Amino acid sequence: MNLTEVILEEGKVIERQETITLESFDFPFGSFPIIRKSPLSLVVENKGNKVLGLKGHIDLTVNIPCARCLEEVATSLSVEFEKEADMKQSEEDRLNALDESDFLNGYNLDVDKLVYGETLLNWPSRVLCREDCKGLCKVCGQNLNQGTCNCDSTDLDPRMAKIRDIFSNFKEV
Repeated sequence: MNLTEVILEEGKVIERQETITLESFDFPFGSFPIIRKSPLSLVVENKGNKVLGLKGHIDLTVNIPCARCLEEVATSLSVEFEKEADMKQSEEDRLNALDESDFLNGYNLDVDKLVYGETLLNWPSRVLCREDCKGLCKVCGQNLNQGTCNCDSTDLDPRMAKIRDIFSNFKEV
């Protein structure tokens, strides 16, 4: 999205519905597909002195694995943001100021990078398929929501291993 028309006129405001092309959120630890997305509602305002106000909203539904059983969960994210971008700063100035405006390239706004960064800030810390999710068997990996397994479910504190050994030796006598 080209911001030239906003930058040239102080006080200018534009409102747009922008389509994002992101299909998934890709991280070193996994890829999470976007299964539904609304257009990005974006308001860009020239606040004077080449400072732009960016205000936006987007609704996304992303498949994220359950923290206990790893089943995919359609997770709704409503992302709202309000930020300022100083267009006078060079790329080097932004880096030195630790400004994370990598969504700006000259007078162009990369809406995909903007949505990606803002979604990261709103990413849920933990997703469960349901509150009473039983998770996976620690021995065989069976999803315990779908059925049980024949593994020993005795889960003792590893610090108590010596006591367990004493009792197992006692049973042999």
